[in-house]
Amino acid sequence: MSAVLLAVFSDFDTAERVRLALFRDGFPTDRIELTACGEPGRGGREPGPMLHNGLVQYFRTLFADADGARHAHRLAERIEGGAAAITVLPRGDIEVRRAAELLGIASPEELLDRGLGDPSWEFAAAPRSLPWVRTLWLESGPEAPHCVYCRLFPASAHDTH
Repeated sequence: MSAVLLAVFSDFDTAERVRLALFRDGFPTDRIELTACGEPGRGGREPGPMLHNGLVQYFRTLFADADGARHAHRLAERIEGGAAAITVLPRGDIEVRRAAELLGIASPEELLDRGLGDPSWEFAAAPRSLPWVRTLWLESGPEAPHCVYCRLFPASAHDTH
């Protein structure tokens, strides 16, 4: 089960700013979704005779638990009433914390989550906050490793310097 963070904002402009902030922070566009009447996103692509049905089906997919149907109808009504929602599919604790921080800065009217405590996540982020490029990027200096091998395995010695 994928982790989900969903924030509801009273207006489209705030949600659009949050989506842009998440993107600038490094979240891939396929894991950030804006849902509003003027831009229904995946909710507008769901099969159904009306937008409401597509929104309900989309939100029910995100919250596929006992309360999912209740959340789905209520969220669809909020969107139809002019609110906008940002859905983030974070992977790993680092992304969950960062997404929650960025969503919280914008003061959402409502914040829902699912699966944040699930240990079977797919990890897109490293288990630490050091970017992978720092592992491969070698800086010069007296304490710096000589090669990538020395960076990855600091306790191992080798003679190829």
